[in-house]
Amino acid sequence: MSGERLIYLPLGGAGEIGMNAYVYGYGRPGQERLILVDLGVTFPDMDGTPGVDLIMPDIAWLRENADRLEAIFVTHAHEDHVGAVALLHRDLGAPVHARAFTANIARAKMEERGGDPEAVRTASAWPETVRAGPFRVGFVPVSHSIPESAALVIDSPGGRIVHSGDFKIDPTPIVGEPFDRAVFEEIGKAGVRALVCDSTNVFSPAPGRSEADLGPAIEELIAGATGMVVATTFASNVARLRTIAEAGQGAGRSVVLLGRAMRRMIEAAVETGVLADFPPVVGADQAQEIPRENLLLLATGSQGERRAAVAQLARGKYQGLEVKEGDLFLFSSKTIPGNERSVIRIINQLSEKGVDVVDDCNGRYHVSGHANRPDLEEVHRLLRPQMLIPMHGEHRHLREHARLAEAGGLQSVVAVNGMMIDLSGNAPSVAEYVETGRSYLDGTVRIGALDGIVRDRIRMALNGHVIVTVILDEEDEPLGDAWCELMGLPEVGASRVSVVEVLEADLTRFLMRANPKTLASDERLEESLRRIVRQTAQAEIGKRPEVTVVISRMG
Repeated sequence: MSGERLIYLPLGGAGEIGMNAYVYGYGRPGQERLILVDLGVTFPDMDGTPGVDLIMPDIAWLRENADRLEAIFVTHAHEDHVGAVALLHRDLGAPVHARAFTANIARAKMEERGGDPEAVRTASAWPETVRAGPFRVGFVPVSHSIPESAALVIDSPGGRIVHSGDFKIDPTPIVGEPFDRAVFEEIGKAGVRALVCDSTNVFSPAPGRSEADLGPAIEELIAGATGMVVATTFASNVARLRTIAEAGQGAGRSVVLLGRAMRRMIEAAVETGVLADFPPVVGADQAQEIPRENLLLLATGSQGERRAAVAQLARGKYQGLEVKEGDLFLFSSKTIPGNERSVIRIINQLSEKGVDVVDDCNGRYHVSGHANRPDLEEVHRLLRPQMLIPMHGEHRHLREHARLAEAGGLQSVVAVNGMMIDLSGNAPSVAEYVETGRSYLDGTVRIGALDGIVRDRIRMALNGHVIVTVILDEEDEPLGDAWCELMGLPEVGASRVSVVEVLEADLTRFLMRANPKTLASDERLEESLRRIVRQTAQAEIGKRPEVTVVISRMG
């Protein structure tokens, strides 16, 4: 191989579900030409990332090596695979390749974020390929819970890699292409050095079910409802939206789409020819003139997002519409781990209104978009790779998938974010480690995990905040007393008097006794005042708050 190597480097998505970003490279060590597969986001929560809008992979290593990056390939249009393209593309500059539906979504994101939509290029399906440096990359149609998903065949002088993307084995996906076993078997016949494979459902022992299996149960449920029906699922699951909408239409109900993301996905599917026959819809304003028993609302927010249509309906009204006693609310979705509390809160709010809530606890109204254990084993058999690298899963998923591969006679390794794997030999080996982490979109500003902003927010949320102001004259003598402002702290503490008064008394007492050196130094004075606030607050309210000291000097 003349000193060249074939490498795989996950920067996100390996050891977690979300924020996918996978680098492949070929060439001499440190000089490899690179491609990037997917560039996604994950979503924040108030416990660990308060106030943050989106979480993205830290691409510092890739940014430093952007001159070696040939292209970006996006497997499908889920946010955890495409959501960061528009946010990070300026740092990388490489062309973005995706199939028509995904490209449509990516261009819209570019326009929203002030990026260049022309950087996104539409790719045709396999067997056509895209040349990117030493690589030829083909988009192989697979079934998933969003239209036009693709696995990637990545050919290089170092051998063939198949990157599965997110997939399931579904012969009848309703919208989009079915999984074609014959195509995968043919791809395998050419010899596959490595299969880098989705691990999400490796613990699910039964074969996956088809999207088409859900139709009869959903039709029966909606036909039997007497009040208004509201249904929610992932906005990107166009097939499920159509199934539910057709069930509503069949029951004589007018269909209403609530939520920008859902409308955008339907529009993209229609614009790209993926969807040709979605039932007619009415607007929320028209819906208010239609009898409740003749309405089906399709609403965004199946994961409990606070600003989505579902949460707003649970709290009160959304675009003039509200749920009432006797209405039916269907969650045709699986709750992603970490979102359970938000979803349960909404279900309880709906229950308090007398709404009948149906979720997926019995599996009748939702099927996963990811391959279960027997389906993963079938793909292993179809492709017959030399080695398998698990990706797209928490660490426990990766480890179990590696065990499954090794039990089937395949070489494997558990590769987490930042672990560069050399695929050139007879077995995968760790070549080196790259520092990885997270970056954040905070409002309109990107910040790094090491900036301390999120950490400071968490500290203020946990412990409150005190602002201390002192004024000194030209002789460095205090002018009057110190005064405090409290945020997020109780007004009265253990002394049964105002916490502000106790703090101000202790601070003023210190100022009157402080030595001249301390009063002359802003740094020493600030440190002393901060220490007194924390000590007094600990004694009064059992908290050591964050403290900001403002020192003003006259003259």
